[in-house]
Order: sequence, then C-alpha cells, then structure tokens
Amino acid sequence: MATILILNGPNLNLLGVREPETYGSKTLADLQAFCAESAAQWGLRSIFHQSNHEGFLLDRLHEARLSTGDEPCVGVVINAGALTHSSIALHDAIKGVRPLPVIEVHLSNVFARESFREHSWIAPAALGSICGFGFEGYRLAISVLAGQHKTPAS
Repeated sequence: MATILILNGPNLNLLGVREPETYGSKTLADLQAFCAESAAQWGLRSIFHQSNHEGFLLDRLHEARLSTGDEPCVGVVINAGALTHSSIALHDAIKGVRPLPVIEVHLSNVFARESFREHSWIAPAALGSICGFGFEGYRLAISVLAGQHKTPAS
C-alpha cells in the first residue's frame, strides 16, 4: 500500500494544551487519527511522526525519498512548527527529495499572527502551503498528494 508521510515539528506534541485559543483543544493523537482516516479515504496509509528535533525530521524526509517496493511514499505533509521560520536545512532537504512532492501545512493562519511567522523557509521548496484551516489543512494536503497518485477509494 502506498503511503503519505506526515511530519510534525516542535511543540506540536502540546496540541490540546498549548494556546488552545489558537490551536484548539484536540490533541496530537486526534490529529494522527484524522490523518489516518483522510489517507484511508484514498486507499493510502499514513505514516505519522512528531519530533522536537530538526535532525529527526530531516532523517524522515531523506528516508521518504528512498521508499520503494510495496509501500512507496507518494508525498509528504509537513508542519515544521517554529522550524518553518528558521530551518534552511529543512528547505534544503525538501529540495533534495524532489521529485517527491512536499506540502507545508500550519494549523493557524501564520499571516494573522506575529510578523516573524510570515516568513517560511519551507514554502519556496514545497509544492504548496496551506495555513489557517486547523486539521482540515492536513486533509487538503493529503487530498492533493493522493489525487496526484490515484483516484478516491470507493
């Protein structure tokens, strides 16, 4: 079964606790279940990771490029959290795994928050960016990646 890799960066393990007025009351486990359901609607499996460590995210991106055989990776959804605004290494890794498509997602509308959040090192390397739609942003990204790969499962 083909897979979609979903990567979540620093502090996303605090979903449901950290700034619920911005991020809501649902947890990371809720997001993982939501993504699994969204991928399954396309006959795909999601592989879900969260880490507060940049190197872990880089390693997962590199591994996704190498996926072959029974479970090829059709794309990556990444919410790099605050690393979005500081990680040239993630930018370079996303460019390095091309042609594997990568979509940047943010739960909140980063353009309606602090001005430092308006710059993304991820966006120029990604296929596209989605922000401000909460969990739905992940479903949208999964749908785009899955639609490039196949048609919806019945």
